[in-house]
Amino acid sequence: MIGLIRSVWNEPRPPGPPARVWRDWVLVAVLVPVAVLEGALRTDLPWRTVAVLITLGLIPTLLWRRTRPLLMLVIAFGVTNLATLVTSGESAETNTLAYLLILVYSLTRWGSGREIVTGLPIMLGSLFHSMAAGRIASADAVGGLAVMFAALALGAAFRFRAGARARELDQVKLLERERLARDLHDTVAHHISAMAIRAQAGLATAASRPEAATDALRVIEAEAARALDEMRAMVHVLRHDEQPGRGIADLQQLAAGSPSGPAVDVEVSGDLDGLSPSVGAAVYRLAQESVTNARRHARHATRIEVRVDADDKSVHLRVSDDGLARLNASPGYGLVGMIERAGLLGGTCVAGPNPGRGWTVTAVLPRTGAAT
Repeated sequence: MIGLIRSVWNEPRPPGPPARVWRDWVLVAVLVPVAVLEGALRTDLPWRTVAVLITLGLIPTLLWRRTRPLLMLVIAFGVTNLATLVTSGESAETNTLAYLLILVYSLTRWGSGREIVTGLPIMLGSLFHSMAAGRIASADAVGGLAVMFAALALGAAFRFRAGARARELDQVKLLERERLARDLHDTVAHHISAMAIRAQAGLATAASRPEAATDALRVIEAEAARALDEMRAMVHVLRHDEQPGRGIADLQQLAAGSPSGPAVDVEVSGDLDGLSPSVGAAVYRLAQESVTNARRHARHATRIEVRVDADDKSVHLRVSDDGLARLNASPGYGLVGMIERAGLLGGTCVAGPNPGRGWTVTAVLPRTGAAT
């Protein structure tokens, strides 16, 4: 038990909690008139004015429930208990105060381990104090305790789910980094081998043909520049940008899919000379992943179009299908990897449904593959 408490105590807060979103303001805007309406309609509510003021005064705690979960919980439970000093021990709580369960949920969803361990005794103490003072019956206390723990369990479940997804995304990124180690050798080693061969040829012909040695130096300089560019791009993004040996020239292979699946039409245009190999490999990978997703998820699709166009600054990729709307449009790990891949090369990648039917993936990558 001590080990479990120590483990929970050392648990950090979930990373990146949103401060306030539009849903929070909508919730506040709904609760305010509901609290006023309850105070106006409930004639049996003791200390009606005090109860409504407490309900209204605690609504803003919902706006800081993610960034300050323990503090908001302490304020809420502290105010409701201190209010009994004004009401001579009578309960001055409205039904609208049920929104405090959101603060209970937020404690385990967004709080650190220290905040959770500190907040639990505060909630239990408040409940038992109300029961001891006779403001709630024992049966109601048991029901309240069950609801409270249900809210805590729900927060913990969503916290675990978010943590599991974050770990899976980290695993996807790790696999990409492992591929970088392999392709860094394959790509840069090619340029270094060319330099070594040219250097040997230059040495062999330097005495009889000095101009050949000069030509060899020019080739070595060009190969060294390409090698440095490739290494700089790869190391900077810390990931492998494509499968070894794959590039835009291999896009036609994507059309050779299953005979029963949608037809794939590939069209490449523009100036592709001098394109960075890492960018060409990335274009192939993005197109391959997009075609695979279309074949897998586009219902009743008959055609998949792959369009690549290059200008003097960037390469544009567009993959679209004519299938029905996706049942699950949330970004999967493949799409997350595509967006990461394009972004780390200094480009962009977006995906979404077409206005009529079908799904389109568009990506824009700089020709040099240099991340910004």
